[in-house]
Amino acid sequence: MVDKYLFFLSPKEIFGVIIKIIMNDKNFKKVIILITRKLPEKIEKKLENRFAVVLNKNDKKYSYKDLKKKIQNVDILVPCVSDTIDASIIKSGNKLKMIANFGNGVDNIDLTTAKEKKLIVTNTPDVLTDDTADLVLTMILMICRKINVAQQKIMNRVWTGWGPSETLGEKLQGKKVGIIGMGRIGTAVAKRLRTIGMKINYHNRNRQKGKIESEFNAKYWSNLDEMISQVDIISIHCPFTAETFHLLSKNRIRLLKKNCIVINTSRGEIIDEQALADSLFKKKIGGAGLDVFEHEPQITQKLFESENVVLLPHISSATKESRIAMGERVFKNIEAFLRGKVPPDLIKTKKSEH
Repeated sequence: MVDKYLFFLSPKEIFGVIIKIIMNDKNFKKVIILITRKLPEKIEKKLENRFAVVLNKNDKKYSYKDLKKKIQNVDILVPCVSDTIDASIIKSGNKLKMIANFGNGVDNIDLTTAKEKKLIVTNTPDVLTDDTADLVLTMILMICRKINVAQQKIMNRVWTGWGPSETLGEKLQGKKVGIIGMGRIGTAVAKRLRTIGMKINYHNRNRQKGKIESEFNAKYWSNLDEMISQVDIISIHCPFTAETFHLLSKNRIRLLKKNCIVINTSRGEIIDEQALADSLFKKKIGGAGLDVFEHEPQITQKLFESENVVLLPHISSATKESRIAMGERVFKNIEAFLRGKVPPDLIKTKKSEH
């Protein structure tokens, strides 16, 4: 696209800029991009039309050894959240200049090594917000109303008919929810839950005064232990960092009310999964909705043996619209970088938000 400033240049200068743009576009075809998993067809074709793209056509996750080998002559890597991009992988990329992550979280990438190697790292924020918040509401509804338990009665053909004490759940209205991490997704969750009459509580590194608290009538808790001991539902939305590893620890799980429900769509490592599974199995808390797990794709056995648990295979952003939008963000970040501009979703080292 010819920028507006071209109209202030002479015809000769304009011609020079246009030739430079055309030559840059031709050079794009020499840029080798490795995509670790199968993306929406629309996105793959768009990338193939502009760059030299190496696709993963069978969508089987590369082994660590294979990825280390494939990255050797790559200019740009497009990994997913399930790929471990550690120091060894990064250092194997002799020509590597950019990591355009297909995902919002970047805890799968060794940012320290990437910085040392002067690599550009980007992600795909914003586009996952509504889908993730929708899934949080879905899991809360499923657990509070025991929808999963009720469905199993039908599926197992053991339902004998309506009864006044049959599969009794709990109302959502008036329940206290504690949101850990009031960022984009946490705010979207608060908006949905407030709309259906729930009381919003939150813990965040920085208090979100003003619009957040006034719009949702939200109560801020500086002390996480105090908040989680008082609320009926906990929803986790902070990023995974060294600081947030097992943020919901064994000791903190002991603080939860007997009817408390835990929802996690962030990262599995934020919860001590074994401790949570033990509490659920012993019915010391009310339930859990988990879309992420500490050692994905492995899941603690006791979670399968517990009642009132919803377990999902990391699908919080799994809508066709979001996947395409994520791909578009990847494309824009790569194109901006190759044109010598700052990518819109450039990752900078920052403190966790919780």
